[in-house]
Amino acid sequence: MKPIQVGLLGIGVVGSGTFNVLRRNQEEIKRRAGRGIEITMVADLNVARAQELVGPDVSVVSDARAVIANPDIDIVIELIGGYGIAKTLVMEAIAAGKHVVTANKALLAVHGTEIFAAASARGVMVAFEAAVAGGIPIIKALREGLTANSIQWIAGIINGTTNFILSEMRDKGLDFGVVLKEAQRLGYAEADPTFDIEGVDAAHKATIMSAIAFGIPVQFDKAYVEGITKLGAADIRYAEQLGYRIKLLGITKRTHNGIELRVHPCLIPAKRLIANVEGAMNAVVVQGDAVGTTLYYGKGAGSEPTASAVIADLVDITRLHTADAAQRVPHLAFQPNALSNTPVLPMGEVVTSYYLRLRVADETGVLARVTGLLAEAGISIDAVLQREADEIRSESGSGQLQVPQTDVIILTHDCVEAKMNAAIAQMQALPTVLEPITRIRKEELA
Repeated sequence: MKPIQVGLLGIGVVGSGTFNVLRRNQEEIKRRAGRGIEITMVADLNVARAQELVGPDVSVVSDARAVIANPDIDIVIELIGGYGIAKTLVMEAIAAGKHVVTANKALLAVHGTEIFAAASARGVMVAFEAAVAGGIPIIKALREGLTANSIQWIAGIINGTTNFILSEMRDKGLDFGVVLKEAQRLGYAEADPTFDIEGVDAAHKATIMSAIAFGIPVQFDKAYVEGITKLGAADIRYAEQLGYRIKLLGITKRTHNGIELRVHPCLIPAKRLIANVEGAMNAVVVQGDAVGTTLYYGKGAGSEPTASAVIADLVDITRLHTADAAQRVPHLAFQPNALSNTPVLPMGEVVTSYYLRLRVADETGVLARVTGLLAEAGISIDAVLQREADEIRSESGSGQLQVPQTDVIILTHDCVEAKMNAAIAQMQALPTVLEPITRIRKEELA
């Protein structure tokens, strides 16, 4: 049978990895797919560099539309990234009857509903395993492997840059800014790391997983997003003393009132497997009603790990290329006409527990006033840790503090976020609370 022909838009880190892995494992992939898969055309602005990477047997052009217009191309791989021209090209490829493989989580999180609807109407597939957690096959697990389950929640370390930074902060006792510079020097963080450190990249991925898990449209604009820029070494140290580790998690949960969709730093019990995922690695925990808890771990980025996911999508499409469109796995796991309108909850309605750190004047009655405000708000306290004033003095770098002060750390039981927000505002107004209160949410993941 004639090999299926693939056009590649963009041959950067992932594109070159995809070309190399596909060529290296060509025979094994053919045995699995049932026919050969060949990248026969590449579009890249740097034509000379691209031609050098792929060799003389592959056509290289500077215009991506030339790939889409080629009638011999069956599948288009989009590896350009971003929301702009990438969306235009994906929609044009779909309109031309081409199947699409993409690693573009930002595009799908923001425009996925429109893209999937266009693909369904045209009878083509859009595959995106590489868009979430790199080489970890979490999309296939959610769409197919766990299809018998009612998914209850997902929690994932799905951004390697932030996990590397938090791991270094914990191991070396350094503050965020210092570790960020080191991460940039080592290539783990971009020159402009905003999407990573502010949680946006993780929120794109969590949005996609949420849609697949619960059969809702992709709704990135409803996600709550908070990054790691305000975390200090002190919080990581205190968490460790209390038996927790701090990770940036993408979380989505099914509740009676709606779907939670949020990204923020979390305290996780140190005994949980996901709490021990270090460096730039990714991990996703999925809780299903039938299977229980499952964990997926691996490299979340990189040339060949991401290429592994891209090629898995190519194989899936090749196997189903001639199948009736109605018999293919739906883009979001549920049939398009069966998607739910279950609302995504605003953060104020989310129920979770909390870690609070208050820098307070070291004088009689301060702790009683703080805990009294929490009691009045109906917030139950799980644990309290109070530092000695002389320990705070030694860490300040000077032998004397103008006002004797100490850190009070409070762990709470579950409460509604809006209630906690109001309580924090009241505590912050106390004259004995000397600095902005640090609040980190806590997830037991039991």
